Amino acid sequence: MTTQSPFMTNPVVATIMNHRSIRKFTNDTLAPSQIETIVRAAQMASSSSFMQAYSIIGLTDPALKYELREITKTPYMGENGHLFIFCADLQRLTVMGTEQEKLDMKMMMESTAFYQIAVIDAALAAQNAVLAAESLGLGAVIMGAINKDINRLDRMLGLPQYVIPLFGIAVGVPDQQPDVKPRLPLEAVYFENRYASETEQRERVQAYDRDMNRYYLARGANNRDTGWSRKHIDLLKMKLPLTGITDYIRSKGFNVT
Repeated sequence: MTTQSPFMTNPVVATIMNHRSIRKFTNDTLAPSQIETIVRAAQMASSSSFMQAYSIIGLTDPALKYELREITKTPYMGENGHLFIFCADLQRLTVMGTEQEKLDMKMMMESTAFYQIAVIDAALAAQNAVLAAESLGLGAVIMGAINKDINRLDRMLGLPQYVIPLFGIAVGVPDQQPDVKPRLPLEAVYFENRYASETEQRERVQAYDRDMNRYYLARGANNRDTGWSRKHIDLLKMKLPLTGITDYIRSKGFNVT
């Protein structure tokens, strides 16, 4: 007896498998009930020690959205149904402590380990938010470009110590339907008992490069003649100035290196 694929029978899995980033939206704004559903779904994500070490800021002020669009040079930052900014947030953990308790907490609070916890918590919540949005028939795109001028963004949002903006999620009614990008072969991502050898990985990535080259050449916009590995090798060779991010994170109280 043939078992039907869970991709076809399970609506949650089907929504996940149909994911694509949407960068063009209609002029429809999200209803308050849609925003609440997305945020509540985000809150149901797993959280380390149940710290829930993130916050979500919804940008509704057109002036703020325009300023962020200018920072990022991305139109969909201002033209969407709703814009969510996800932040790592350990400040909330301090508000009920006494001054002495805040001093006692300081070493742990400012450690790289706890910053990592907050980043992971925010990322898990964000994936829930995107899945919830897509299940409502909406589209979404996660954007790291909000941090192109992170100090300016910090001032715009009035962020206190121990709160770091990580990425934005633009959500709205899709005004485009891009193809789903091919993912790495499962064998290049999932291993049993040991990590794959470099030879095995090279063979799998080479095959994937051919798939991605066909995808890039055939897609309707932003065509390019490259593969997955070459695109990212070229990116990592650019030596972008990343020290500003580290300095900013340290200025917010974290001892990251």
